[in-house]
Amino acid sequence: MTAHAPPSFRSGLLDDPKLSAALKTLELTVRRRLDGVLHGDHLGLIPGPGSEPGDARLYQPGDDVRQMDWSVTARTTHPHVRMTVADRELETWIVADLSASLDFGTALCEKRDLVVAASAAIAHLTSGGGNRIGAVVTTGDRLTRIPARSGRAHARSMLSKIATTPHSEDGVRGDLRAGIESLRRPQRKRGLAVVISDFLGPIDWQRALRSISARHDLLAVEVLDPRDIELPDVGDIVLHDPESGRTREFRVNANLRADFAEAAQAHRDDVEQALRSCGAPVMTLRTDRDWISDVVQFVATRRHSFGAPANKAPRQ
Repeated sequence: MTAHAPPSFRSGLLDDPKLSAALKTLELTVRRRLDGVLHGDHLGLIPGPGSEPGDARLYQPGDDVRQMDWSVTARTTHPHVRMTVADRELETWIVADLSASLDFGTALCEKRDLVVAASAAIAHLTSGGGNRIGAVVTTGDRLTRIPARSGRAHARSMLSKIATTPHSEDGVRGDLRAGIESLRRPQRKRGLAVVISDFLGPIDWQRALRSISARHDLLAVEVLDPRDIELPDVGDIVLHDPESGRTREFRVNANLRADFAEAAQAHRDDVEQALRSCGAPVMTLRTDRDWISDVVQFVATRRHSFGAPANKAPRQ
């Protein structure tokens, strides 16, 4: 099956007719492929407890022990958990990392395009029933907040603003932590926080994300390119790091490729452990895969495992 690539948003100009056409194409793709993935009213993308207390029932293996109702348990001498009523309106916030490392892609698209595509999928999957969605876009040198509102027109406007976010200048490091920190104030009722990033660079955002997880459900969207994981056998090569501004020349040989793959895997393992400690399931999208099929598979897996203690989708 041919992989489906998202449209390119490289122009970054709000009034560019190619950008408008790309956003319309993306919207049609998402609607055609994701309609019907969610079943039932007022059920969010990530199945989880609501904020309103409901009835108690007998504890079953796999239930979250944090939902134990100790008063009923003591009264009946049998363990009970307190069910919660799903929120009628869900507020979703997207933290979109558009630092310089996302302006890169060697396969079907750039990682930046996947950030916009993932945002479109999240907007579609959490819309309806008066649900609101907002976004925080971080590039390292600027932080843009898009207020949470409901409606398809707002979702389109939000995606346009994400797609037209100016690129960072050379030598500017990304600041994912600042984007996550911005969700802590003002206080909001329980909702869904989605972090979309390649998670390259220092893992200095773990504490901020854990504080968010105390009040909100989490979802991490990992955006990868094959060259983030392994180097090709190309001999002499000049590499430039746009976030540090450094340029170095390497001779790619078997030892360098092995060392790079080992270091890349070790970093991914550290990112996975940090996200798991915060309770964030991980959806991985790659520039060399059919991203929309991966979204469908992830959502279907989460629906099937509702109530099971799963923290992430199968690694890709």
